[in-house]
Amino acid sequence: MTRASILPDDEVFADFKRQCLSSENWLSKYNKNDMQVWIEIPPPNTAPKVHKIRCKMAIKDVSAATMYDVIHDGEYRKTWDPNMLESFDIAKLSDNADVGYYSWNCPKPLKNRDVVTLRSWQVKDDEYIIINFSVKHPKHPTHSNLVRAVSILTGYYIKNTGPNSCTFIYLSQADPKGSLPKWVVNKASQVLAPRVLKSVHKAGQKYPEWKRQNRPNQKPWLHPEQSSLPKMNPAELSIQRADSLENVDETSKMDAQENEDSS
Repeated sequence: MTRASILPDDEVFADFKRQCLSSENWLSKYNKNDMQVWIEIPPPNTAPKVHKIRCKMAIKDVSAATMYDVIHDGEYRKTWDPNMLESFDIAKLSDNADVGYYSWNCPKPLKNRDVVTLRSWQVKDDEYIIINFSVKHPKHPTHSNLVRAVSILTGYYIKNTGPNSCTFIYLSQADPKGSLPKWVVNKASQVLAPRVLKSVHKAGQKYPEWKRQNRPNQKPWLHPEQSSLPKMNPAELSIQRADSLENVDETSKMDAQENEDSS
């Protein structure tokens, strides 16, 4: 297997779609207001780990194509994502893949997180798929003031259900690292996911008007020739495994901070 094969192929996209649409081995955790959340039931006798979570939203007023644009559009994200600290694309890997950086605010006393991911996408008829996973980039090592999180597999499956409606599915297995107990991570993801999806939906409602006023024809995810990113050989990247990053103990930092605050 060559290093260049880090780029997802058709089989990877097909498997992601299968997971998004599968009804086996998923446990329902939330179901109301056109929103459903499941967690994957892990195979028996496997070590506890972070859950794979899946959220499905029935969107009745935004097309699949618009929701797809919203997920891709980094400039627009700055206007609607309140948790974002910094986000930028690093390099282009192919016509349908890039590598990027994202950091976000975490509630105190936790440290903020960041992630470097390879993102790839595929459009077929009325189906749109975007997937990402964490990679090691030689020029973007971990920061001392941030905890490097790991996306094992995260992505979106968006399918038209009408001219102005779609099914929007978000699937993610991610490890925030740090010293958070896994049950806290799993519980938080179930609560946060519907909230995040609602804000993405709201962003979709406002996107056409915003885009009309902000470089309306600039969509490099649809028109690769528009990309101004530097080209990078995918072989320079390697998959970031969760177990190769140390767990930062945030509790001692919390205690130190409390002592400082009280002195």
